[in-house]
Amino acid sequence: MLFAGDGHARQGDGELNGDALETSMDVEFTVSLVRGHSKMTINRLFALLAAFLLCLVPAPAQVENSRQLFTQIEPILQDVAGITGFKMKHKVPADYISKPDLGQFLQRRIKEVVNPEEIRIESLTLKMFGFLPDDYDLKKAMIELMTEQAAAFYDYDHKRLFITESETSFLEKRAALVHELAHALADQSFHLGRFLRKRNKSDDAGTAREAVVEGQATWLMWAYASTLGGGEAKVSSFILDSMKGASDSAVGSQFPVFEKAPLYLRESLIFPYTEGLRFQDAVTSKLGKAGFTEVFVHPPVSTQQILHPEQYLAHRDPTRCDPPRIPNARRYRKIGEGSAGELDFRILLEQYAGRETALRIAPHWRGGSYRLYESKQGRNPLLAFAAEWDSADTAREFFEAYRDHVLKGKWRRLEAGERDAQHSAGSGDRGGFSVTLEGSRISVLEGLPEAR
Repeated sequence: MLFAGDGHARQGDGELNGDALETSMDVEFTVSLVRGHSKMTINRLFALLAAFLLCLVPAPAQVENSRQLFTQIEPILQDVAGITGFKMKHKVPADYISKPDLGQFLQRRIKEVVNPEEIRIESLTLKMFGFLPDDYDLKKAMIELMTEQAAAFYDYDHKRLFITESETSFLEKRAALVHELAHALADQSFHLGRFLRKRNKSDDAGTAREAVVEGQATWLMWAYASTLGGGEAKVSSFILDSMKGASDSAVGSQFPVFEKAPLYLRESLIFPYTEGLRFQDAVTSKLGKAGFTEVFVHPPVSTQQILHPEQYLAHRDPTRCDPPRIPNARRYRKIGEGSAGELDFRILLEQYAGRETALRIAPHWRGGSYRLYESKQGRNPLLAFAAEWDSADTAREFFEAYRDHVLKGKWRRLEAGERDAQHSAGSGDRGGFSVTLEGSRISVLEGLPEAR
């Protein structure tokens, strides 16, 4: 997820069948090590849906804990196609996968699509921002998280669906099946692997696209459940309200790996499902059945558009906001870049300044981007980022929160040097820092050489 797109307009986004795809890392590592190849669904969502289904239709005893579950694939695909208007072009193979086999699958997929240097850079970026502790093993943690949380996944490359073998009920397995078949059906029209790989690997627009894919499948999962009870293909206001502002607490303590993960990873895993669901509902309410296609042909370009669908519907895109230049640039090489979106700043502020502050400031985000450098001698990291806000007052609020809470919270050592109403500088764990307020813009440099 880390970090938003550069605010480019939507022109050309509808050309989903092109062959010119990025050849760099095609996985957004911070949310899922296998993004763009297979997608995992969160167990807790299916537990909630199963509880709802129990009130609607009893599970047929003859298919309980049986591979006969897969005999329902074609009828479910037909029903989902009727809701979305998508065409069912071919059958979808499906099977169960054990937890050990799932872990091995993840390991193989990582070796196929991500090299160690890319993992190092992604991890370093998150640590420089303060999302992860310095000693955190991101690769190991993500494998453990995804193995624990996966209820099912659809492999976009091999066009095959898997349900994780577990002690979950038939209803939960059927909910997982509906969700993944929604992916499979959309894939037949929009090539989801290409759709997810369309943007920069460290791009908030990529997170928005992830929310399109997972949010639509989650919406269809609930809508399908409604039709089983004789209702309309829609998501009830009760469910939407339950998902509003949902966070990691919804998953519960039955998943210890998830519970111990840093806030950024927990929120990143939940966001595409909860906020993506609400986004799809808003678009469908406005555009009707055409909304299922619209979000793929003209995808949202920021997590802000997911969080505030009215901005997507009004075609209100982020403001371009370039990072500040670094001093002595010839001594460094750029190793990463992307853009920081509303979701990223909301999590950063919540982690260090509290949820109330985060919810007050983050929605006023208008643009942001970062670059990560490394010194050619010593490989010392240097982070440069900027954020644009909708007013000078909000920018000042963020400036003060970042100076007084984020910097103090993410470092063990913080020595202030210059400090006035527009600028703060000093040194910390990563070296020298500089935070500057200019109107509605904040510019930050961290990892500067310290004066001797």
